[in-house]
Amino acid sequence: MPSATHIANDIPKILIPADLAASRKRLDSVWNGIIPGIVLVAMITAVAFSAHNVSGFALFSPMILAVVAGMVYSNVLGTPVHAKAGIAFSQKRLLRFAIVLLGFQLTLGQVVSIGAGGVGIVAATLGATFLFTVTLGRLIGVDRKLAQLIAAGTSICGASAIVATNIVTDARDEDVTYAVASITLFGTVAMLGFPLLAPLLGLDQHAFGLWAGASIHEVAQVIGAGFQNGTQSGEIATVAKLTRVAMLAPMVIALGLMARRGSRDQSAARPPMPWFVAAFIAVVALNSLVTMPAEVKSAMALATTIMLTMGLAAMGLQADISQLRSRGLRPLALAFCAFLFIGGFSLMLVKFA
Repeated sequence: MPSATHIANDIPKILIPADLAASRKRLDSVWNGIIPGIVLVAMITAVAFSAHNVSGFALFSPMILAVVAGMVYSNVLGTPVHAKAGIAFSQKRLLRFAIVLLGFQLTLGQVVSIGAGGVGIVAATLGATFLFTVTLGRLIGVDRKLAQLIAAGTSICGASAIVATNIVTDARDEDVTYAVASITLFGTVAMLGFPLLAPLLGLDQHAFGLWAGASIHEVAQVIGAGFQNGTQSGEIATVAKLTRVAMLAPMVIALGLMARRGSRDQSAARPPMPWFVAAFIAVVALNSLVTMPAEVKSAMALATTIMLTMGLAAMGLQADISQLRSRGLRPLALAFCAFLFIGGFSLMLVKFA
């Protein structure tokens, strides 16, 4: 018995309305364009979340595991050509929406709760670390865009800041992957090592929480380190870290202005206010004015993590290990120096400011 598809194909094209044919063509284009890539990215994301629940991998966020899984897949099996459009969609569109949803994790009241001194320490540490990292990168010969990604990941909020910054810096996928890998390495060292240093440095729970929140790279790493030292320490560390996340918006705007000023073709330069930054600010304002149900906030946090993980899985799928090796050890040394600087500078401010 002939299938419906065969019957449809046997109908003379003249009998098929032009608008129906156009709609069918668009649907075929979507299916053959982005759907296969999104499915592949979703599979990598599922693997990352599953691995995160395995003993020994819980220290690493699903985002980091997705980058690794994507790199392994693409460099061992190869990325299918028909999946590239969907991978690009996940890398760009989903990441922008994820950055916007980050705003639901922050309110202006949380920022105020650590006091003017705490906000000042966080802001000063962020600015000084970013300038130090970019300047040192130029001195030791690290590519400017890669140095900016490492600076953003170290000074603001790890992988989320790197992908947001890359929207205006437009670095290569390998640079993004390198930056994510390096800040993950040193952020993990900080998460495990900083709680051991607290008694040696004479830090009480409030001081340690502020130090951890102002200096450790990823949100998950800050939470892990903060609560190891006590409940009060964990709560202060989380708020201090979210304050750094709030500073992602002005940092991206500043980088957009720098990119525009440095562009030879001003008409083609990127706008200084990307739409996702404006949306992020609007979401923070909304979240500050309207009390969201706990279930909604939990759902938003999960959606944010999933979309960030999918975006980083897409980056891993497009990363070429040979290109990473060609960057050498200088970017890794830069990330290490940035890690030492942010830890030392913030500690100095916490103890003596």
